[in-house]
Amino acid sequence: MMILGIETSCDETSCALIKEGGRLVRQALFSQTELHQTFKGVVPEIASRSHLEKINELVEQMIQGNQKIDGIAVTIGPGLVGSLLIGKMTAEALGWVWDVPVVGINHLEAHLYSSFLEHKELKPPFMGAIVSGGHTHLVLVEDFGKYKVLGRTRDDSAGEAYDKVAKLLGLDYPGGPIIDRLAKKGDPTAIPFPRAHLPGSWDFSFSGLKTAVLYFLQNLTNKGGLKIESLPLPLKTVADICASFQSAVVDVLVRKTISAAKKFGLKKIAVGGGVSANSFLRSELIKKGKENKLKVYFPSLPYSTDNGAMVALTGYYKFKKGFYDAKNQEPLEVNPSLPIKNWN
Repeated sequence: MMILGIETSCDETSCALIKEGGRLVRQALFSQTELHQTFKGVVPEIASRSHLEKINELVEQMIQGNQKIDGIAVTIGPGLVGSLLIGKMTAEALGWVWDVPVVGINHLEAHLYSSFLEHKELKPPFMGAIVSGGHTHLVLVEDFGKYKVLGRTRDDSAGEAYDKVAKLLGLDYPGGPIIDRLAKKGDPTAIPFPRAHLPGSWDFSFSGLKTAVLYFLQNLTNKGGLKIESLPLPLKTVADICASFQSAVVDVLVRKTISAAKKFGLKKIAVGGGVSANSFLRSELIKKGKENKLKVYFPSLPYSTDNGAMVALTGYYKFKKGFYDAKNQEPLEVNPSLPIKNWN
């Protein structure tokens, strides 16, 4: 079986091939980061136009040498509606031309399975943590296609908080990697930023933390009669802010994820999404996992952010596990707010 995966949910255009055994054959990815840096955030119109310009080129890289395709997996949500439509229409056109079935994939599910690409020993059940630019979820993965969403963010996602704080500090986009790098030069205990642990709930909240950083910066600049936009801050101060902010985010993510795994008697944790590339989150969660006798899995950096390989792999499991009936295929519909649902 050879599955082509297509990912266009936001600002990464990516295609990949997964073969029998869930093994990656090859992947191609075009990142739009430079296109959006001027605006310090993703511009939907630019994103969809770029997908349209690049998608055919990436598909051609996958089917070199008349590669036979048995099925196509494409992200149908959540994400930007224009971007999702480019991927969906491409997949359906190819499915019609090649006479192969096309299956829609939930982008969040694909992040849950991203660690499977390199950790073949990982199997359900496990505690899944999705930490990305748009989502922060805790998901009990009972089996392939069988989930219980335990918690999600009530406001800003972890990745969104990183980008907003980076913007407050006058840093480039995307903010996550830059804050992670600067935090290594700072003191994580320098500023006692708040932690929203939300007792009695598995939900997350990072909006208050972002506001606390804003108030801290306003207090610093107002003392000198300056505007926050000018940010006349020494590098050490910026590094301390980054380290203290990051410590607050990671503290909550790690505590909740470890607590949830122990509460439901799980021995494995799998983390996916762009923020899973964060070096401090990786080190802290692995360390706390060992302390609690929990095995923690992360995808390598190329598969932490949005990619076609995780989409193709999720489609592969849908076909192999019998949760997709090619004979009764219905037209795909994109959903920018698509929730995680069980397959059956």
